[in-house]
Amino acid sequence: MRLLKPSIDHIPAYVSALRRGWSPDKLRAEATQEQLQSIDKDAALFVSNLDDPTAKAGPVTLPDGSKVPRLPSIRRWIWDGEFCGHIGLRWKPGTEELPPTCSGHIGYAVVPWRQREGLASAALVAILPEAKAVGLDYVEITASPNNPASVRVIEKAGGKLIRSYSADKALGGHETFEFKIELAS
Repeated sequence: MRLLKPSIDHIPAYVSALRRGWSPDKLRAEATQEQLQSIDKDAALFVSNLDDPTAKAGPVTLPDGSKVPRLPSIRRWIWDGEFCGHIGLRWKPGTEELPPTCSGHIGYAVVPWRQREGLASAALVAILPEAKAVGLDYVEITASPNNPASVRVIEKAGGKLIRSYSADKALGGHETFEFKIELAS
């Protein structure tokens, strides 16, 4: 497994995963169709906006339809001979604090046909040095209590449960576990 910076060379594999039913956004069902439309319109722009450390790509649409300012972020494609999913890192420069409408520093999703192979765990461990490189001393990651597989991924990477809380209403208001991973000095 390796993490790839999204590229136009690998966009066909990404599109194939979208067309097979994988969604890059578990909270917004329409995200898959929106991404396919964006790729059809301008694949190069779509790819460049996935690696956005200056937050130039514009606002983010939340599950309730509201929009919030984009945070600096990077996305990496999980690759193991084929597209297997993605992992993203987002941050607010100069602090570990995140707005309540941001569900953690790191988010990931593995395509259903490659789940249970340890790919998410490997990807999470692999992106932690990038989090350190942007100045974070720790990352917060959230998971649904109804997703024990995601909880295990976070715990395998050193995540410690910090709290259980109700997510912001704009994110659906669902019960959420928050974990913290300290980044080595």
